Amino acid sequence: MSKANVRRQLVLLEKNKVPKEKTTTTLSPNFSYKHLKRIYPIGLHKSSSSSSLSLSSLSLSLSENSIDSSSINDSTSPLDQKISLALRLIAPPPQRRESPVAKVFQQQSQSFQDTDNGELRRCNWITKNSDKVYVAFHDECWGVPVYDDNQLFELLALSGMLMDHNWTEIVKRRELFREAFSGFDPNTVAKMGEKEIEEIASNKAIMLPDCKVRCIIDNAKCILKIVRECGSFSSYMWGSVNHKPVINRFRYPRNVPLRSPKAEAMSKDLIKRGFRYVGPVIVYSFMQAAGLTIDHLVDCYRYSECVSLAERPWRRI
Repeated sequence: MSKANVRRQLVLLEKNKVPKEKTTTTLSPNFSYKHLKRIYPIGLHKSSSSSSLSLSSLSLSLSENSIDSSSINDSTSPLDQKISLALRLIAPPPQRRESPVAKVFQQQSQSFQDTDNGELRRCNWITKNSDKVYVAFHDECWGVPVYDDNQLFELLALSGMLMDHNWTEIVKRRELFREAFSGFDPNTVAKMGEKEIEEIASNKAIMLPDCKVRCIIDNAKCILKIVRECGSFSSYMWGSVNHKPVINRFRYPRNVPLRSPKAEAMSKDLIKRGFRYVGPVIVYSFMQAAGLTIDHLVDCYRYSECVSLAERPWRRI
């Protein structure tokens, strides 16, 4: 075959070829399908009935999920907008990581749950038969640091009554004591005379003998002397523990002492200043109630709460 015949056949073949349909798509200058597929391996095609995933179907899904498309820059092309919305739809939602602190608190709260009845675990001397008033005193007052002079005077007076009564009996009449002794304001109590003493001692609901009433009044007068010397009764009391609660880690009731060296030292100084009914055992009970020492058992739910209060940075009062 001559070269002319070969050339003629090639021309005929070129004419019989079917030209491919070219599609033009307007994209931003730096946009690349190859780059898009490398990040999100999905196919983006023109809308058609045979497309398994099309831009129009993605746009419909986005509108149904109320995703605001107004944040897309208006200067971009419609295809760029659809691609951006599609990427937002496909992107996995951010996972919330649980805080380590929250996990610790959750574990602590679970450890303080009583496995028998699901109630909070308290100190062992709080039982099912304990009076609700005493339980409330344990949960809300006992071991909480107190810095108010009147409240400290009240707890010192109530602790002195432990010689004849228990905490349940004392706490039940707490409001009666507050009313009889004017909220345990040392300035008012120190001025009480024979008339007030007789009225309080004769009140059968209070059940406080004459000698105890006089003791509380005498202690109020001693507190006023301390206020003039130290600035406040609170400053004097907290000075005995270096202005920071003593934190113990007792696991069993038998480990909790009836007295301590600090209580003995405080008792001696109070007696020297003229206070009455302030032996080492009474003073230590006062320290426990006023939060000068933390004696909740370590598995009691109140232990960590009182310790967190005790470990705050304190300033002298």
